[in-house]
Amino acid sequence: MSTKDEYIRKMHSRLDQLSNEIDVLAGKANHAEDKVRAEYHQYVDALRSKQDDARHRISALQQTSESAWEDMKAGVELAWDAISQAIDSAKSRFK
Repeated sequence: MSTKDEYIRKMHSRLDQLSNEIDVLAGKANHAEDKVRAEYHQYVDALRSKQDDARHRISALQQTSESAWEDMKAGVELAWDAISQAIDSAKSRFK
């Protein structure tokens, strides 16, 4: 298995973990008081959007050649950093 394939597999695994974390926040949103429910849903919607962006970048990465994938990897990493920061922000906001 190539390094590219291993990286893509790792990123898909991270996306699955992220999906679980977003689902937990969405569950909390459904049980939150009315005054914070809308804010929860805004965070969840933003996280799902960032997740979709990362998923599209990973799909594009799968289509690249072995020699070009390293260049695209930086974009995937930036998307992942944005998601991680947003998840951490949401977790700390809604403790």
